[in-house]
Amino acid sequence: MNYNWNWRIFWENSPDGVGTYMDTLWSGLIWTLATALTAWIMALVLGAIIGTIRTMPNKWAARLANGYVELFRNIPLLVQMFLWYFVMPELVPAHLGDWLKAMPNAPFITAVVCLGFFTSSRVAVQVSAGINALPRGQKLAGTALGLTLPQTYRYVLLPMAFRIVIPPLTSEFLNIIKNSSVALTIGLMELTARARSMQEFSFQVFEAFTAATIIYVLVNVVVVNLMRAIEKKVAIPGFITSASSTGAH
Repeated sequence: MNYNWNWRIFWENSPDGVGTYMDTLWSGLIWTLATALTAWIMALVLGAIIGTIRTMPNKWAARLANGYVELFRNIPLLVQMFLWYFVMPELVPAHLGDWLKAMPNAPFITAVVCLGFFTSSRVAVQVSAGINALPRGQKLAGTALGLTLPQTYRYVLLPMAFRIVIPPLTSEFLNIIKNSSVALTIGLMELTARARSMQEFSFQVFEAFTAATIIYVLVNVVVVNLMRAIEKKVAIPGFITSASSTGAH
């Protein structure tokens, strides 16, 4: 293959005005992390609420929660991204649609909302699986102590369930970082978009995407090790913390 490798390209000035090509990738990484972390907070909060509702005795509430999960989990992420960005502004009243289109950082906000809802459906499955994996005596103990159902979930079931589902939640966190690359389709200049921009300007396609790949790997390795440390920190001796027994999918 007749290809001219040039690893010094990263220290050359980029035509996009960011600085060097290394600065271009760094800017993309910042947007990737900002998108992933903000969406993860949204997904974790929504997922915990929906996952809890799925395990409650109220059948109608549980059905609504299951419907939420099936809706957001079974529509491809790319389709959801397009629906939020291109279709939603056309479905709302004209003045609201115009405001959405003119909103500052619209691609970023759209990506966060889309990833948040999409990932929350997956987090909900993990949380409900963690709650269902707990011994029945946990809930009965809360009742015996005179706790209400919400108090039993808050003080007894959820703290134990989250210890069980830390490993699968780690996988979902890694997925949200990788899935943030889909946002390039709506104009968010995250890491993958910046790598593509770099190769379009410099024609050094292998260098650009090799660097992006290495950055993704390093970020994910940091996340995995951080979550392992958290898992060890909150582990209860003799209590199962492996998600393999939860039946989550």
